[in-house]
Amino acid sequence: MSDFYQNGVITNFHNLTHRSVESLEKEMVRFARKRKMGLILPSLFSELEGPALTNIVDELAKVPYLDEIVIGLDRADRDQFLYAREFFSRLPQRHRILWNDGPRLKAIDAELDKEGLSPTQPGKGRNVWFCTGYTLASDRTSCVALHDCDIVTYERGMLARLLYPLANPAFQYEFCKGFYARVADGKLNGRVGRLLVGPLLRSLQKVYGHSEYLDYLSSFRYPLSGEFAMRTHVLNGIKIPGDWGLEIGVLSEIYRNYTTRQSCQVEIADNYDHKHQPLAEDDGTGGLKRMSNDIVQSLLRKLATMGVPLTSDSFRVLKATYYRNALDIMETYNHEAAMNGLKFDQHVEEAAVEMFTQSILEAGQAFIERPNDKPFIPSWSRVQSAFPDVLQRIYQAVEEDNDGNV
Repeated sequence: MSDFYQNGVITNFHNLTHRSVESLEKEMVRFARKRKMGLILPSLFSELEGPALTNIVDELAKVPYLDEIVIGLDRADRDQFLYAREFFSRLPQRHRILWNDGPRLKAIDAELDKEGLSPTQPGKGRNVWFCTGYTLASDRTSCVALHDCDIVTYERGMLARLLYPLANPAFQYEFCKGFYARVADGKLNGRVGRLLVGPLLRSLQKVYGHSEYLDYLSSFRYPLSGEFAMRTHVLNGIKIPGDWGLEIGVLSEIYRNYTTRQSCQVEIADNYDHKHQPLAEDDGTGGLKRMSNDIVQSLLRKLATMGVPLTSDSFRVLKATYYRNALDIMETYNHEAAMNGLKFDQHVEEAAVEMFTQSILEAGQAFIERPNDKPFIPSWSRVQSAFPDVLQRIYQAVEEDNDGNV
């Protein structure tokens, strides 16, 4: 059973009674008469070949209240896109696949790129951005959720709980974030959240002083969760990062545009597991190394826009402060694991902390060397000011890909 925690600056919804999914969905069907709901699924083609997404689609096929499902498909050729159309065809809800590597969407992307309005790199951020554009163009929903396609513990009650605070007409939240425990295979997971983000937020407060923004981020029980939802109109005005800073970037944009009373978080599962990233790939890049670097840079850029003076000297102080905080919290997690009968590998945990420490220095150096980088993809409101018909063109391209010849 969960707790009653309400000590942050945002509202927390807990799973106190383990309410049945049937009971939740009955209420959601009623809510859907006033607030139409949708779902965005950013996916790699490779995920269609694994068991996680197959189960997710089977679960979604039972959801009675969704008006639209928008699927972003990356790294797919023509035959793979056709396979994806068949793969998702068992969904009874209206659903559309964005073939991001197809000629129609690539042509639109090329036009935007000429004006500096296109995502500068492939990845989840770009995928999500095009999906949000289609969702705005479709105009079928008043609130929309997003979750990853690699959740191996997925069940449809997670979606109902994620959308409930936005769908309930008696509530006036604009944004909702999911949270859960990360335990699998007899050990604690979620290393980036546990060992980087948590102690880093505390360290930033110590080095640069108190910040309401950092208080806001610290209020989220799992700020890196890929499960969040918002009122659809919110999509028009936010700028999202194109890299692994997506989740932190979205939280930052919500903070910029809305009051903390309009944000909430909800416990969507007792436990959660998905595909795990290595600390780094064989060439020493990628994996959690790249993820942590992108996350730190996202935080630094946001603090800079708020007038925080960031210098090379302060990064060295931040590195030392973080390292001490991370080792202290690592000991706490060791005790947590012991009390719950879980395995805890101190060597592996410390290796992660050491890599994250190096990421802080590297991210700080990158920020100093390239202070004018544009890490955010432009908002759709800005893109529409330059290309007034862009959403209609994206909509038409997706319809032709899904219904016609490719």
